[in-house]
Amino acid sequence: MREHEPIRLESFNGLYNRGTIVDTPLDHFSECWNLKFIGDNAFGSRDGIGLHQSLATPTQNILRIYNYPTADKQTLLVLTTGGKIYHVVDGLTVFGPILTIANMTDFGFVPYAGRAYITPFTTALVDELNRERGLQSEFLYVYKGDGTAARKAAGAGPTTALVPANGAAGYTDAGVHIFGYVFETDTGYLSAPGGLVAFTTGAALSVSFTGVAVSPLAHVTKRHIVASKVIQTYNGDVNGYQLFFIPGATIPNNTGTVLANQSFFDADLLLDASHLTDNFAEIPAGVGLCTYHNRLVTYCDYNNVSLGYASAVGEPEAINQIDGVLLMPPDGNPITNAAEMRDVLYFFKRNKTGSFVDNGQEPAFWPYSGVDNAMGCGVHGIATVVDAGSSNIDYLLVASYKGVTLFNGRYILPELTWKIQTRWLQNEFKTKNRIIQMVNDSVNQLLYIVMTDRTVMFGNYANGFDPKSIRWCPWTFEISDNNSVYVNTLALVNVSELIFGCDQV
Repeated sequence: MREHEPIRLESFNGLYNRGTIVDTPLDHFSECWNLKFIGDNAFGSRDGIGLHQSLATPTQNILRIYNYPTADKQTLLVLTTGGKIYHVVDGLTVFGPILTIANMTDFGFVPYAGRAYITPFTTALVDELNRERGLQSEFLYVYKGDGTAARKAAGAGPTTALVPANGAAGYTDAGVHIFGYVFETDTGYLSAPGGLVAFTTGAALSVSFTGVAVSPLAHVTKRHIVASKVIQTYNGDVNGYQLFFIPGATIPNNTGTVLANQSFFDADLLLDASHLTDNFAEIPAGVGLCTYHNRLVTYCDYNNVSLGYASAVGEPEAINQIDGVLLMPPDGNPITNAAEMRDVLYFFKRNKTGSFVDNGQEPAFWPYSGVDNAMGCGVHGIATVVDAGSSNIDYLLVASYKGVTLFNGRYILPELTWKIQTRWLQNEFKTKNRIIQMVNDSVNQLLYIVMTDRTVMFGNYANGFDPKSIRWCPWTFEISDNNSVYVNTLALVNVSELIFGCDQV
């Protein structure tokens, strides 16, 4: 020992778990747990955890958490066992359950205009491989963020026939018109036109309408009258004609049944309502949601695992069953994820990546391109960024089978988890890939990953966002002897406050 020269460690760069123990560099540990990194070189024990809620009975048995930004604060949507979703406003205020679906074990979510859109799904074992898809006979739901129960998005149009009649002196282009009406909900959704009838107008008279049905749905707030232009040769069928909203012809409530003395010329009919006819009245539940060019995108419903749908611009509940379709080439595997980056919509399967580009036409005509036929991710395998709950606009962090990889239109290799490849490949991808979830605290340059054994892999990239410089350490949690806490999900609120959703064993 007298002649032994000590080895001085100038820095500590976290866990190295690749190859054998003898491959571990001197500035790494082959085993380390529950550490955090301080500055460039120092480290210490990770911070402790405490309850997020100051309630006698906090929300328990949590399966999934999403950060839900409302108009005035950061809140949480929380799924618990039994298929119950709660709105956790803060440590003292909890609404719900706002939605209960007994066989829902997970859900997709996206915020839009202060509302929450929710799609329920579950996991099934198919050929020794777990697959996620939207629940059978279930639908997309919308929650307004005010504690009232979530309801089905979209909705059916009216069925009661409208009754047009000549009104007081006024004006129309004389001739046969098709008239009908449209429901509008409290989220701005416009139903398909219904109650269609033919009526011959007079040039010097207005048109009055009776028989405007009151919707049985409390969330319908308005009714709008629609009309065709003059039909030169009417064949007796009210269907198939282009319909337009009559300017000003609106009943601004869900109680009145009469709208009198409406005058218009065909030249005034500019706002088309015909496209509403092909919209889903009930939008099938998918496995996930995202937004692209101010459209809501849903994908992988129970019967169509390679299909996605995009809504109309600015109308998240208006999804056309024909023109809104996005088809990723079928290969037996379901779509697992989707995200917008740099003006491109990317779709992912467990081992494949493709893209759609908005070319100004309807979504069904957007060109598809294959990006990578070997790498993809799971249903929660794209990291969300700080408390925005969305991906980074410049790059995506993708948890593929190979490892956590930077994606900027192509996958950047080697993967960020190169130093911990052995540990990463211990994940049970075939049966538990859904568990993997990541959040990226880009402000503090920290990455948190829920692994399939429900521990957390902590990454610090303050020294560089590359495979060599990032520092890793696994975290576990115990509240007493033989009483461990297992993490199912996580989220960031208030920029960088980390929330774990756990249960105890």
